[in-house]
Amino acid sequence: MKKRVITVLVPIVLICIVIAVALGAQIIERYSYSKNRADLNEYFNIAQADEVAMVVQDAIVGEKAKFRDNIIYFALSTVETYFTDRFYVNSGEQVLLFTTDTDVIQINIGDGSNVMYVSGAGQELGYKAAFYEGDTLYIAADYVKRYANFEYQLYNDPLHMQVYTQWDSYTAAKLSRKTAVRYQGGIKSDILVELAAGDTVTVLEKLENWSKVKTQDAYIGYVENKFLTGEMQAERLCNTGFQEFVYNNVKKDGKINLVFHQVFEEVGGDYLASALAPAKGVNVVAPTWLRLTSNSGDIASLANASYVAKAHELGIEVWALVTDVDSADLYGVEIDFVELLSSSANRRHLIEGLMAQVDSYGLDGINIDFEKVRSDSGIHFVQFVRELSIETRKRGVVLSVDNYVPSEYTAHYNRREQGIVADYIIIMGYDEHYVGGGAAGSNASIGFVEGGITDTKAVVPAEKIINAIPFYTRVWESGPEGLRASTLTMAAQADWISRNGVAPVWVDEVCQNYAEYQVNDTLYQCWLEDADSIRVKLQVMQSQGIKGVASWKLGLEVPAVWDVIAEYMAQ
Repeated sequence: MKKRVITVLVPIVLICIVIAVALGAQIIERYSYSKNRADLNEYFNIAQADEVAMVVQDAIVGEKAKFRDNIIYFALSTVETYFTDRFYVNSGEQVLLFTTDTDVIQINIGDGSNVMYVSGAGQELGYKAAFYEGDTLYIAADYVKRYANFEYQLYNDPLHMQVYTQWDSYTAAKLSRKTAVRYQGGIKSDILVELAAGDTVTVLEKLENWSKVKTQDAYIGYVENKFLTGEMQAERLCNTGFQEFVYNNVKKDGKINLVFHQVFEEVGGDYLASALAPAKGVNVVAPTWLRLTSNSGDIASLANASYVAKAHELGIEVWALVTDVDSADLYGVEIDFVELLSSSANRRHLIEGLMAQVDSYGLDGINIDFEKVRSDSGIHFVQFVRELSIETRKRGVVLSVDNYVPSEYTAHYNRREQGIVADYIIIMGYDEHYVGGGAAGSNASIGFVEGGITDTKAVVPAEKIINAIPFYTRVWESGPEGLRASTLTMAAQADWISRNGVAPVWVDEVCQNYAEYQVNDTLYQCWLEDADSIRVKLQVMQSQGIKGVASWKLGLEVPAVWDVIAEYMAQ
């Protein structure tokens, strides 16, 4: 009987033991820590031996640096994203430029990039600063550090780097025991690195049982909260010694009241005095003297010494305007700004020509009115403004640049950079609706004007902004032949109103007087510019705290508008 019981129990016990071992193994498997190690190349998404993963602040970014000849290089796009967008690259000339307030610093891309030229004088760098790989330009990190405030540390196995561009507070903690930093929160996640007791980590995010941390050698993963101790706030200190570049701009006291003076022939001081007779409070006149005549940087000039002398006698500065607007009409040349401004020689020739005018006539400033710059010309235009600013700054004369009201179509004018290097940015606060635009409407509604100022102020200091107002409007004709428009000067509005027997009505939405009438199937509409509309615009400009007002153009106005502008100047 006993043998029979034993015979029955033994298999049962063995089965129980097997079950217990299996359950125990499952329990151990479930609650034991994984010892699998992550593929760190895969973790950093490193595909090539010379790639360097980048940890910027507290995040791994998609961009990679390169490690060549013991030098770290960034792609130009990486430089522009994280460090500075103020380099100018000309692949045709194979040059990399950085422009300060006094010098143009040049690197010849490729094998000769170990020499840096500061206004033509060579300085050895001790490393290759820039090279192309395919279509991608790479710039040495140490060269970029000359022009941007950041620090980095390189780590091996695999190659990765910690980059800081901001220095702020962070949460630090120590580990109470040896532990692994895992790819994700959970004991089954793969191990990135192992840390010893007492090692310090940056706590990036605190979860219920785990915390996202960054190690001192820039691995980002997770550790259990129970192993963190001594959490405290710390300050990340900047030890780069970098000095921000300062652009010493020419600054004028008080408000600016500028009037554009369009001329097509040389006129002297008496002509100017007569034209200015009705004006009040004007302290700058911008005559349209200088016109581009070729894609090599040649200019034609209508400058006149007696004009300048008379302006100075009246206490008025002369900022000569240079333009491309009528180059095709007057000289048969449609200016190609890529051809003109992508060439270092052409930019130099144009700048020398402008400075010759400044020096010869004692001009107080130059006003840039390039209105046909396409998106493919934007970087070259901005570099021209940078280089021109060096020469105007040397002479203590004003550099002002005319700009459209900001829009996505004119973003390439780069108002932010203009606002750094130029002295004043003039918003052309008109042509809201224009011939060929497809719709009738105001030339400069109050919303359009205010939006232009607000959007410009987002990237340009208010004390550098001048808003231009129109001394003209348009009469719109909507009829069987479609939409047409003709210019109506402020001075001619009263006659137009009288001849057509209309009674203008104030429209709050645009803050302008509006008139319309119909003849047969044609509707005539006009949003008037007068003392009332200009007053509201000036009130907005006053509240926005900008530098002043400009007017296009002298001779189109009525005397009453000068009283309104004088009130603004006195505020």
